[in-house]
Amino acid sequence: MDTLEFLSKVNNLAGISGYEKNVASITADIFKELCDDVEVDTFYNVIGKKSKKIGGPKVMLAAHLDEVGMMVTDIDDKGFVKFTGIGIDQRILPGQEVRIHGSKEVLGIIGAKPPHLQKPGESDKAIDIKDMAIDTGMSKDELIQLISIGDPITFKSPLIKMNDKMISGKSLDDRAGVAVMIEAMKELDKLNYTGEVYFVATSQEELGSHGAKISTFKISPDVGIAIDVTHGETPDAPKERTCVIGKGPAIGIGPNMHPILTQKLIDTAKEYGIDYQSDVIPGRSGTDAWVMQVSKDGVPCVLVSIPLRYMHTTVETLNMDDVKKAARLIALFIASLKEEKEWLSY
Repeated sequence: MDTLEFLSKVNNLAGISGYEKNVASITADIFKELCDDVEVDTFYNVIGKKSKKIGGPKVMLAAHLDEVGMMVTDIDDKGFVKFTGIGIDQRILPGQEVRIHGSKEVLGIIGAKPPHLQKPGESDKAIDIKDMAIDTGMSKDELIQLISIGDPITFKSPLIKMNDKMISGKSLDDRAGVAVMIEAMKELDKLNYTGEVYFVATSQEELGSHGAKISTFKISPDVGIAIDVTHGETPDAPKERTCVIGKGPAIGIGPNMHPILTQKLIDTAKEYGIDYQSDVIPGRSGTDAWVMQVSKDGVPCVLVSIPLRYMHTTVETLNMDDVKKAARLIALFIASLKEEKEWLSY
């Protein structure tokens, strides 16, 4: 299965935070083709291991499986489904097609009051999520046979190939990062490296990187590499807070990332002519690197991000060249780490 095929397949699966089981299963199958050992833990973290020489540095890569979405909170007497959000931008909800994952999948739409019926001033404000409802076309009696309070809800938004390089879909944050790990596995097979490399597709990142916290504590790596997405440039976003789509992965710079390893990552990109961008993050990175860094007695981390437009919407958009460049950069960076750990000396 190639990278685009993987992304298309997992994009259509439901996997909001805490409900990653199906996505984890597919991911584990892919990992088994490329890793020496693979396990899925009780939190649905998928952990793949590759090694060539025992005794070298233990490196952990992390990219999260979970996606933003919603959950059922009520079914009213007329059959309208009330819901709450998990990480979603409520401004994009009206008019969306959704899938409610009950005992049977139920399709629905998030309706919106027509402008003709709105009161003065209503059209100037974003609708609060508590005032929205999902219309399934069914009665309450029909629905309660199929769905329950607490059932997860995801968007019906297939992956779109916009052209030879650009794709768009609902869960590229951060299943594109998992795709980077898969490509990095392939790249490592072409290289000489020492030590053990753990590839972790993490769970519950959107709720606070819970899966990364657990897996980092378990693996206790010498080096952590978080792979996520960062904001791609759009006409309405400040230039200094975005990165350019198609110009290579973004390397995080800031206190969440180890300065010596970050510089080594930059030097690796320069040495091999890999396009990269700098992403200045002066505080919390909002990625798995945040919890990896402070696990046990501390893990020096780097952060590699894919520029992505329209984060936390149904049309997240990126350039596949950035995915491939990120994978090559990460593999070469891992191969540059020697057993003696001179890369961490002050």
